Formats: sequence, structure tokens, C-alpha cells
Amino acid sequence: MRELNKLSAALVKTAPFGKYGDGGGLWLHKAGKESGKWILLVTVHGKRREMGLGTFPAIPLKEARSEAEKWRGLVRLGKDPIKERERLARAAQRSLHILTDVALDAFESRKAELKGDGKAGRWFSPLEIHILPRLGKVPVSEIDQIDIRDALAPIWHTKAVTARKAMNRLSICMKHAAALGYEVDIQATDKARALLGKQRHTEKHIPALHWRDVPAFYSSLDEDTTTHLALRLLMLTAVRSNSIRFMHIDQIKENQPDDGVWTIEGETLKGRKGKTSDFRVPLSSQAMAIIEQARLNARDGFLFPSPRKGVISDATMARLMERRGMAERPHGFRSSFRDWVAENTNTPHDVAETALGHTVGGTVERAYRRTDHFEQRQVLMQRWADFVTAQQAKIVRIG
Repeated sequence: MRELNKLSAALVKTAPFGKYGDGGGLWLHKAGKESGKWILLVTVHGKRREMGLGTFPAIPLKEARSEAEKWRGLVRLGKDPIKERERLARAAQRSLHILTDVALDAFESRKAELKGDGKAGRWFSPLEIHILPRLGKVPVSEIDQIDIRDALAPIWHTKAVTARKAMNRLSICMKHAAALGYEVDIQATDKARALLGKQRHTEKHIPALHWRDVPAFYSSLDEDTTTHLALRLLMLTAVRSNSIRFMHIDQIKENQPDDGVWTIEGETLKGRKGKTSDFRVPLSSQAMAIIEQARLNARDGFLFPSPRKGVISDATMARLMERRGMAERPHGFRSSFRDWVAENTNTPHDVAETALGHTVGGTVERAYRRTDHFEQRQVLMQRWADFVTAQQAKIVRIG
């Protein structure tokens, strides 16, 4: 048996430049009196291997001997200690990938599918608010269904929609981690759903003003303030509030002497993924009149600026209705418009749905259809504006 433990702590500390053997293949290569490195020489499968064990004096003699014996033990089992150390390092590295890092990487890879590259943060926010505060620093390899259940249990029934979104986003993150080669349980979210049980919460639709009451409310918005003008234009166009808030002068084009066209960029439209065409909104004569009024207060080209900077907030119009004691909200005017169309016109389904910016038909059908029913929608929106402004209220045919 080869002699072991030839060196002493004193010799290791004071030895000058040179190579010093401790036995059993352990060597100290001194670069000078104050520094050096530990090397283990072993033979595996007939091949000589040189394995670094760390630097001196960071690794003292006693610790170097312990490390050397550990790796010599693997050699006796017929294993390559260098390859085994690399394998253990990779496993340790995988376990260090925390959920926050994986979630951010998953979000980054999906930005192209999201509206405005996800800048609004709606995809990431359910994770950021309800998952990451509790599990963000946990390695993805350690997350199981119990962890997920405990994170979402407080909102599973009280905020059912948000909880489902958070669960779905987390599922995407776990699959993303698996695709990166990390050891994760991609079924953990499904198991957590089973543990949480069926949700009791019933989704509530946004309250909408009955179409018969829309003209009276419209006429009550008799001030030329930014909020009144924005809300009136929202009602006349039946678009979403976000489109109204960010409406820009450059998007408006006069079509006829008293009407126009508003072009909304396709990537900003809700529910439309990836590359999509812009959406043309017919502007009635009443809508154009409001736009002309709004131009007087425009800032940086935006028709509805906030008092300080940027544009009016998402809640500005809703708060006006709330202050008046109304349960209805601005988004509900889209439903008001749709009900009016159904009950007072013979508008084809595709025209009515396109007027709301909804995607109509399947992928193949849309690929062959080239029309956006603009002329029909132009007639429809003028009729709606006439009704809202109490200029007419009769059944019309939009063929």
C-alpha cells in the first residue's frame, strides 16, 4: 500500500516553489510560499487523470486529504471522479434555477404572442402578484402540488378568474423549465387543481346600461372636459376604453365631409395574438365633432391626455359613472351597442361582431375573407350615433 499523509501542516505552510507529494496521488503544487493548488492523480480504466481539488491556503491540508479520499473511493468503484464531479455540478446547477428566473424567461419567449409584446404586464401580473411572492425563490425542481395549492388557496374561490390565470401561467412556466432540461414535475399544476377542487365562484359580467337608457346618459355628458368627451366617443364607437385612452391624432383620417376613419394598430387589440391587421373604425359625424373638440386639448398628439402626463387612466371614465351612483361601467356600452343591433336592426352576425373588433370565423375562413365590412359598419355606426344622440330611434336594415 502506498504511503499516505507524508506532508505536515507546517511544511505545507512554509514550503517554497515546487511540487510536494502527500501520498495516494495527492500533490501540492506551490507557486510560491504563500500560494499553491492541490492536485489528485488517479488512474481510471487505464487512463491517467489529473483532478484539481482547490487552491492553497483556501483549502488546508486536512480538507485536501478528505477530498482526495472521497474521490479515490469513486475510483475504487470504477467511476471517473472528474466526470462524476461534473455530473453533480450540473445537477446542483439545475436545482438552483428558481421560479422567478424561469418565469421571466418564459415571459420573454412569449412576448411575440402577446399584445404590445406584453408591455402592459397582464400576462405576467397573475404570477407576480399571486405566485412569485411565495414561490419565486424556490428552485423549480422542488415545487410540488402542495406548494402550488397553498399559494393559490386564498384566492381560488374568491378571485376565481385571476386564480385560473395564475395557475395556467405557472403551468406554462413549469413546461418551459422542463424544455430547458430542468428536473420538474410538469403535472404539479394539474395535481394542485385536484387538491383545490372545483371553484364555487360564478363569473359576473360587467354591468351594462340598457340600450334604451344610453341616449339619456349621453345627453348628461354636457361638458367639454376630457373625461366627458372620451366617454361620449367611447359610446359612439363601441370600442374598448384602452383604445380611446391612447387615441392619437395621426390615427384619424377624414373620409367624407362629415365622417372619418380611425385606424387602430392590430397588435394593440385585445384577443388578437401575433401579427394581425389593423382595425378600421368608422367614425360618424357626431364622433368626428367630438374629435374636433378634443383636438383643442390634445397633448403630444394624444386626444385624451391626463392633467399631468400621459393619457387619462383606465379608471377615469369608470369613476365618473361611479360618482353618479351607477352600477354600470364604460366597457358595458359595448354590450349596450350589441343588444341595440340585435333588437333594432337586421344586421348580419359577421358585420355586428366585426363592429366590436371581434375575430369572426376560423383560421381558414379568415384567410380567404378579404373584407372587413367597412361600408356596412359605416352605415351601422352612423345609425347608432343618430340613436344615441336622439336624432332617430327606429328599426333599420343593414344589409
